Amino acid sequence: EVHLVESGGGLVQPGESLRLSCAASGFTFASVWMYWDRQAPGKGLEWISSIHPGGGDTSYAASVKGRFTISRDNTKNILYLQLNSLKAEDTGMYYCRTHGVRGQGTQVTVSS
Repeated sequence: EVHLVESGGGLVQPGESLRLSCAASGFTFASVWMYWDRQAPGKGLEWISSIHPGGGDTSYAASVKGRFTISRDNTKNILYLQLNSLKAEDTGMYYCRTHGVRGQGTQVTVSS
């Protein structure tokens, strides 16, 4: 059974950084694409980043490109998302995803 647990969210000021983590279990982590999605208050889910099983191929939504970095540690079965230069519009619940399954999410709030 796919099990994903996100962590690392919090309340930060504009311009600050956070690193989100997603601990994965129940499947062969190193063999699958992984994704980060987010949901802003009152809005639908938005894909924000993807990473190849080997980690060498990544992609980003235009809204986060150049500020966020996705990475993974296949020895620890952990997916990361480094969030830099955070803006108020980055506020939302962040989820990792694979096989159509998401974790419970971690809340990121950017406010002065």
